[in-house]
Amino acid sequence: MVKKVFWILVLIFVLSGCAGIPVREPVKEDRSVPVGKIEGNQFLGIRFPFNVSAPPGWKIATEFPAFMVELGYEKEGLEESEVFIFNPSTQSNLQIDLTPAGRYSKFSQEKMEGLVTAALGGFIEELEQEHGKGIKVTPGPTEPVSLKGVQFAAKKYATYTIKGVKREQGWIYGFTEPYQLFILYMILEKEADKDREDIKRILGSFEVVHTK
Repeated sequence: MVKKVFWILVLIFVLSGCAGIPVREPVKEDRSVPVGKIEGNQFLGIRFPFNVSAPPGWKIATEFPAFMVELGYEKEGLEESEVFIFNPSTQSNLQIDLTPAGRYSKFSQEKMEGLVTAALGGFIEELEQEHGKGIKVTPGPTEPVSLKGVQFAAKKYATYTIKGVKREQGWIYGFTEPYQLFILYMILEKEADKDREDIKRILGSFEVVHTK
């Protein structure tokens, strides 16, 4: 899905900036430390400093639910995410990655918006390869996103129909020193309006906690 395309673009962006004076020290990721803990409807980050909550009827997990593979997500890509939040009734879902930023990479709101927009082309190409060139994809606007503790973030989405079910696939790319943030969500047709509002609530609860 769009996740693989997007990270290819991010890699190109990072490599293009690998020159000059480093702007940050490398962040050491200790994989022996748990990703975080789940308390009721809230995830509290341990390995990476972010928290997020789920609305009633949604679940939080640190391992992907099996139905996401059936929806077309690649298992390898899912295994990279730290947190999954999903509605088991409608299968609408959201996944979160927080990873160290490149040592030389510089970020701005303009770059965030450029990368989420550029990912659309590869996303459409992947859909056409899997479902045929007749699939109709309707892109949404590129928008800035406000997330607690995040310096820059932008969002893009597209709607399309597979096997008679309408989907909205959205992706958010952000930066907050010294981390990159990637959030991917999918809303399925069943109770789409409610799920869309719930995802807004999830994003509203998301916070990167900066230590002094």
